[in-house]
Amino acid sequence: MLIGIDPILNPDILHALRAMGHGDEVVIADGSFPAETVARRLVRMEASDMPRMLRAVLSVLPIDESEPDPVLGMEVIGEPDTLMPAHREIATILGEVTGGAVSLKRIERYAFYERAKQAFAVIATGERLFYGNVIIRKGTVA
Repeated sequence: MLIGIDPILNPDILHALRAMGHGDEVVIADGSFPAETVARRLVRMEASDMPRMLRAVLSVLPIDESEPDPVLGMEVIGEPDTLMPAHREIATILGEVTGGAVSLKRIERYAFYERAKQAFAVIATGERLFYGNVIIRKGTVA
């Protein structure tokens, strides 16, 4: 255990987040996401849900605000304008963490998968809410 570090951030997650460079991306995936298929580096944390993991990751990872859309979610299949409970949860957490400076943009499912294949790491949670997936681009620390 470390002081000030959420214990849900196990050594593998901390290693991946620390090893990432500016512009690298991390995926926090729900339990239905094909994590094993798309991940270059897979960290399993099925004991966590997405909101807990997202809050923990954002407690140590700066978001890259130098380019548009640093946080991406997955659109609902066939209903790109529909907001699911998971989308609302992600947006709420982003608002709390960034004071509204960063918002969630959603992209089509297969575009999300392709983007996830390029991510530095995928953290597979046990989230059961549909569309509980998010990609975060790492920024810098001043």
